[in-house]
Amino acid sequence: MRDLDPAFQGAGQKAGIEVWRIENFKPVVVPQSSYGKFFTGDSYVILKTIALKSGALRHDIHYWLGKDTSQDEAGAAALKTVELDAALGGRAVQYREVQGYETERFLSYFKPCIIPQEGGIASGFKHAEPEEHKIRMFTCQGKHVVHVKEVPFARSSLNHDDIFILDTANKIFQFNGSNSCIQERAKALEVVQHIKDTYHDGKCDIATVEDGKLMSDAETGEFWGFFGGFAPLPRKTATDDAKNADALSTQLFCVEKGQVELVASDSLKKELLDTGKCYLLDCGAEIYVWMGRSTSLDERKAASGAAEEYLRSQDRLKSHIIRLIENFETVTFRSKFEAWPQSTEVAVSEDGRGKVAALLKRQGVNVRGLLKAAPAKEEPQPYIDCTGHLQVWRVNGQDKTLLPVPDQSKFYSGECYIFQYTCPGEDQDECLVGTWFGKQSVEEDRNSATSQANKMVESLKFLASQLQIYEGSEPILFFAIFQSFLVLKGGLSDGYKNFISGKELPDETYKEDGVALFRVQGSGPENMQAIQVEPVASSLNSSYCYILHRDSSVFSWIGNLTTPEVQELVERQLDVIKPNMQSKLQKEGSESEQFWEILGGKCEYPSQKIARDAESDPHLFSCTFSKGDLKVTEIYNFNQDDLMTEDIFILDCHSSIFVWVGQQVDQKIKTEALVIGQKFLEHDFLLEKLSLETPIYIIAEGSEPQFFTRFFTWDASKSAMHGNSFQRKLSILKNGGRPTLNNKPKRRAPTSHGGRSVAAEKPQRSRSVSFSPDRVRVRGRSPAFNALASTFENANARNLSTPPPLVRKPYPKSGATDSTNVASRSTALASLTATFEQPPREPLMPRSVKPRPKSPPKSDSNSKENLMSSKMEALTIHEDVKENEVEDEEGLTLYPYERLTTVSTNPAADIDVTKRETYLSSADKIN
Repeated sequence: MRDLDPAFQGAGQKAGIEVWRIENFKPVVVPQSSYGKFFTGDSYVILKTIALKSGALRHDIHYWLGKDTSQDEAGAAALKTVELDAALGGRAVQYREVQGYETERFLSYFKPCIIPQEGGIASGFKHAEPEEHKIRMFTCQGKHVVHVKEVPFARSSLNHDDIFILDTANKIFQFNGSNSCIQERAKALEVVQHIKDTYHDGKCDIATVEDGKLMSDAETGEFWGFFGGFAPLPRKTATDDAKNADALSTQLFCVEKGQVELVASDSLKKELLDTGKCYLLDCGAEIYVWMGRSTSLDERKAASGAAEEYLRSQDRLKSHIIRLIENFETVTFRSKFEAWPQSTEVAVSEDGRGKVAALLKRQGVNVRGLLKAAPAKEEPQPYIDCTGHLQVWRVNGQDKTLLPVPDQSKFYSGECYIFQYTCPGEDQDECLVGTWFGKQSVEEDRNSATSQANKMVESLKFLASQLQIYEGSEPILFFAIFQSFLVLKGGLSDGYKNFISGKELPDETYKEDGVALFRVQGSGPENMQAIQVEPVASSLNSSYCYILHRDSSVFSWIGNLTTPEVQELVERQLDVIKPNMQSKLQKEGSESEQFWEILGGKCEYPSQKIARDAESDPHLFSCTFSKGDLKVTEIYNFNQDDLMTEDIFILDCHSSIFVWVGQQVDQKIKTEALVIGQKFLEHDFLLEKLSLETPIYIIAEGSEPQFFTRFFTWDASKSAMHGNSFQRKLSILKNGGRPTLNNKPKRRAPTSHGGRSVAAEKPQRSRSVSFSPDRVRVRGRSPAFNALASTFENANARNLSTPPPLVRKPYPKSGATDSTNVASRSTALASLTATFEQPPREPLMPRSVKPRPKSPPKSDSNSKENLMSSKMEALTIHEDVKENEVEDEEGLTLYPYERLTTVSTNPAADIDVTKRETYLSSADKIN
């Protein structure tokens, strides 16, 4: 630690990227304005610091070696990386990056690409000075990040498989090989934009050339003109590096005193790794250096040097070297071993980091971030508008039954349910279709619920989001929709009855006059649940409140570790479970004998709150699904532009996963979206032991709700564009970096699948959150409010496409009753007001050119009345389709459609007959 380089002081204290260049074998800080600029003759150290949701800081260190860098400089970069890791506590993963063969993780830091420049500090190189523009050609590879490599400006460099960029003085050409995919072409356009902005100050033309396109195209001819004319292209051959990497088998070596010795190959187990030694794992394209926690800094440096020498001896200097410390292995490394044990939460000692912090503090460096990042404390949010309309069906075999509003928040553990929730979106209603599977539900009902929900989404043209939930794993969004949620034991369907009779199990279906115990949980009126549990003392928990009833006796039990906010929820849930009955308060430690008697006597019970999966830092994966086989590729430092319309992506947040389906995905694959999500959970690609009952969301491109877009910096206009990903990027590029707005029709309001229209039964969802111990428990609106509302509103007459002004409440009401009385006076007033508020309408028919005498001037006081009268008259004549002439508000003649047709018995005489089609076209547009 005494040898910590001054350039590393204070490194890794906050999230972001830090870069150092090796100069005279010492690291020198690179200014932020130069990030992403690399010189072929230099070596660099790059630190990526990520602030996790837990508050901890995670570090990845890369050292980048230019193709012309000296061996000594490369060695210095490797050693300085080890020193920086030690200064950060010895937990960072270290990556060796070679120019032209960088990892996707590294390239994701410098999107869209890096284009190294000739020159360097050491070995006599000089940085290239700006000069007259020279024609350069690059090849681009990659669907998610782009590997850009400069190639000789010659026809022989071109092929049918890759994408090439030709950078000339006045124009940049992108040549798309016939075998390249759309996603690669789209990503290459980002490189074109980068070259335009970096080397042409944003002032040059852009052209795309398709492989095989005829020379008659001007831009294609211009492109081939740089090569002396068109000629056939050669086929691309596999490189020796790729062939050799594929042929190598996995081997594990032990590193001692700078020498490597084979330990095992192919079949590997974690027990082979000794905490006091360093190991080298050769996987072909990657070389892993594993360092035990008990190894010294010198031993780690020696192992790093041995890995470099190992690659030189095999002439594989382009392979990646990844160094990692015990207990902080990457997912890819762990996957190389058989049955790697589930990693427990490592109690990391702060001793090493504390010593570094003390050293830096004596030097006057602020080390607060180095020791610990402040954890983010925030209440979970549902990220959904809770003023929407909810419908719920109980599934019974192949049938489903629509539940009345009072029962739609009461679920039985032996049943399956389908729900459809419609809520206001930014410019149209958004819809969520979900399924809920009780713990005691049968497989037949689950399959039926899934099938029927899929058909509902398909009937909505895949514009609705979809959600699959298992009892006990509900997300906060689900509880926010239902607000007051009740889970009862047993079931009512034939499937449940047949199941328990076949298994000779007792029927535990909830009975209002029987014995029942409910655990009350939640964070507030917008998120509260009552879960029926076994009526025994061991079901109690000091961190919760409970409701117990038998016949006419009702008890509310308050755990010692509960808050007043949670205690209030007991009163609210009593409104649902036992309305109009007074409960007997039981505080933990002072319960009555009758209370224990109902529970069968006292016994020990826990006090810790039930742990639920928390949302973790999201990971994005690109998916390929073929013949039931799922392959995924992780995308690092992702953003909205990584979501390609031809693909399916999975966003893994640990507590739930989102399957995003692009608009141009094959229709058959779209129907398999839920299966893809289930396959992802089964394969456990991140080795995080995800539950197979983790909630799965299906999100359709163009209909992304806020609970999905919150993970991105979202631009809705991009998701609303038409065409494939290449066409979209090209449109943005040629439009100055802005999405081209195409008049995409708004989504229609989702229809009901229960024989009722959404508009007809949409309730005003709101809830009073006030609480008083002596209040009479009446849920929903007050009688005065209902009386007032019935006078001024008629919910049954609403049209979702033109909703009335609505004051949104933050949370829904579980069982509101729609107003049924219509106030004729208020309706007339509303119609009259709408007439004044509407902008002047265009004439229904083209105006006549017939000269008319000037109208006398109208007084200002009567202008509004005259305008309204004129509009009402025009509207009446239009609806009745009268044959006579009418006048608009300016006194010009209007004609009905019938007088303009050739078969009219009373044709208009004062119009230009030769332009009759123009009049008809105008009428069609207006109609």
